[in-house]
Amino acid sequence: MTTMNTRTAARPLAGVLAWSKGLVDPALRTAAERLPEVMRRIAAYHFGWQDAHGRPAATDGGKALRPALVLLCAEAAGGDAADAVPAAVAVELVHNFSLLHDDVMDGDTTRRHRATAWTVFGTGPAILAGDALLSLAFEVLAPSGAAHAKVLSAATLALLEGQAADLDFEQRDDVTPGECVRMAEGKTAALLGAACTLGAATGPDGTDDRFGAFGQAVGLAFQHVDDLLGIWGDPAVTGKPVYSDLQNRKKSLPVVTALCSGTPAGADLAALYARSEPLDETELARAASLVETAGGRQWSQAQADALLAKALRDLTAAVPPSRATTELAALARLITTRTH
Repeated sequence: MTTMNTRTAARPLAGVLAWSKGLVDPALRTAAERLPEVMRRIAAYHFGWQDAHGRPAATDGGKALRPALVLLCAEAAGGDAADAVPAAVAVELVHNFSLLHDDVMDGDTTRRHRATAWTVFGTGPAILAGDALLSLAFEVLAPSGAAHAKVLSAATLALLEGQAADLDFEQRDDVTPGECVRMAEGKTAALLGAACTLGAATGPDGTDDRFGAFGQAVGLAFQHVDDLLGIWGDPAVTGKPVYSDLQNRKKSLPVVTALCSGTPAGADLAALYARSEPLDETELARAASLVETAGGRQWSQAQADALLAKALRDLTAAVPPSRATTELAALARLITTRTH
């Protein structure tokens, strides 16, 4: 086992993410080779390794923030990042299982600047490929022991419960901000909390629950920012259609806050959301303006900022300063300022 040199200068964040991908991607590709051929092809397309015809590609495979959290938490807890690679791969597989399914459920046709897997290979095959990634995640993690599998299983169940709530919200007009926060705590924050818990568990100082608390806070901040980008993000940067969450009538955190604001803008937004026909571009732009006027945009950004502050306090309380904790803090800050 190697321990962190607390005097080693922190790396630029782009270097940290490249380092993480350099460790995780080969193991992720090796794991994917175990998939049945049809599902392997869909997974390779989804991860950006191949095009729709199975030819090698080098497209964007996502930010891979979760694996980076796993590896950095391992080092922050006094462990070796290499020992945490199976956990990082397992977390990334669960995350991408959820993306494959989310795209089907939300009807999204674009992800990472290319057509979503279900639009290329069909709904059923994409769902099955997602199922295969979930099964593979636990196969990869199995040698780490039952305790690790239990952490990932609990996070996966929380994720599924959160997604079920998200779908339920689409059929309701009485969703409260509190319900929406609880949904996000399951759908997004639980897996980031598990990523940090699993990473830290590989080190001798990794029993502190504040690693998981750090990840949970970062995850909820992540969802606030993701919801903001789902309305105001630049499609050229996010790879998603403009106003996609509004067109899908998503009950996202800023939207629900606006709907429950008791303001005229909130009432006007509710009227737009109650319409059954698709909103045109002018109406979508107006809906985005109403969310902002009703205070939803400002509230979500303030919540993201407060959650970042909490996450950094939890991290400071968990372990002494080191290069890894500095880089974890930088990664957490990226989440609240990212544009995609």
